[in-house]
Amino acid sequence: MKVLCGTDIIEISRIKESIEKSGKTFLDIIYTPDEIEYCESKKMSKYYHYAGRFAAKEAVYKAVSPLLKNKFDISWHNSQVINDENGNPTIEFLDIKFDRIKSIDISISHCKECAVATVVAIIE
Repeated sequence: MKVLCGTDIIEISRIKESIEKSGKTFLDIIYTPDEIEYCESKKMSKYYHYAGRFAAKEAVYKAVSPLLKNKFDISWHNSQVINDENGNPTIEFLDIKFDRIKSIDISISHCKECAVATVVAIIE
């Protein structure tokens, strides 16, 4: 067994500016429809959630990149952050398989200015 880890931090203002500047184009490139629906449901705090999911996707990439033959083998839409029945974030892979991953966990946090995510994957 081996442990892979990825962490990312992003300024919430950068995500807010990207969304305000590019709107639906930016959202559709980065997020899945389920992620957009979740973030939009957060109304006043939606940019915190968009930033957290952006950091999560970057952290996922950093954690799983040793398993890729080519860095372009994964796209923004191949990982999705969803919440389990207790509201905890989890990673769901879409249209991509990682047979060596036995377990993957994520933590997302944010403060007034930044969002951060850490992903830990256990592989064989």
